[in-house]
Amino acid sequence: MTRPITAGFDGTDESLAALGWAAREAVRRGLALRVVHAWRFQPLEAVEGADPDAQAKWAGEAVARAARDLAERHPGLDVTADAPEGGPVDTLVSAAVDAEMLVLGSRGHAAVVGFLLGSVGQQAIVAAERPVVLVRAGDQPSAEVAGHEIVVGQQGEPEDSAAALRFAFETAAARGATVRVVRAWTLPPLFAYSPSSLKLLDDAGGLEPYEKKALASAVQPWRERYPDVHVVEHVEMGSAGQVLLSVAGRAQLMVVGRRARRTAVGARIGSVAHGVLHHADCPVAVVPPAAG
Repeated sequence: MTRPITAGFDGTDESLAALGWAAREAVRRGLALRVVHAWRFQPLEAVEGADPDAQAKWAGEAVARAARDLAERHPGLDVTADAPEGGPVDTLVSAAVDAEMLVLGSRGHAAVVGFLLGSVGQQAIVAAERPVVLVRAGDQPSAEVAGHEIVVGQQGEPEDSAAALRFAFETAAARGATVRVVRAWTLPPLFAYSPSSLKLLDDAGGLEPYEKKALASAVQPWRERYPDVHVVEHVEMGSAGQVLLSVAGRAQLMVVGRRARRTAVGARIGSVAHGVLHHADCPVAVVPPAAG
């Protein structure tokens, strides 16, 4: 079954940038685009006729205008618009179930940020079964040019990052872009060494050669599946978040895996994804482990 790309719309500059990004990606991949605007009835006593039907009509007209604008800019793109009443988290997560990805606007560093890192965005990222792409208001098509890479983080065993690597290679193949696969490493504490781990390190020739070998093993299946995609394998000592951000300036898209967890204060995403979402200027895709 062919799945559409779904994009959230709320009228902000960030959501308009997300719609633009989603439309371009849909064209590249030959997919349909679904624009979703979730809304709740808000009594407005000072506004005559501010009833649920009137607000539903306003929401429907707003999202329809946005969809028409995308269709005019991208002739041939199949665009649909929906304005269901309901909470934004549940609506967006539900819309993402049958989507190739969910694309939302991002305000990056702000403390309260609509679709990102506030309660709505963080819960959507944690709960969505599909990749979630966050796009800032300043995003421009000119960033999606030759020389700007798809940067993706890889860690642990090959299967740990398989979903993120799949998304990165699919995107790079559609754009004709290079994939830079980044594996960061740090010195483990002495008590973490065991005779078997020491033998593996000895066979590899040391820690850095061991990490390079691990990265090459994780990337090899994707090299074979996408032979036309140019790949750069990047191994560097440091924390994963710091190393990824050090190469963010050359990225047209950054892709990170998701390690979501729930705590007493609510849903949380992993520290690497959290740091990249806050500080990378380019769009960021957060990919759950089961996405495929």
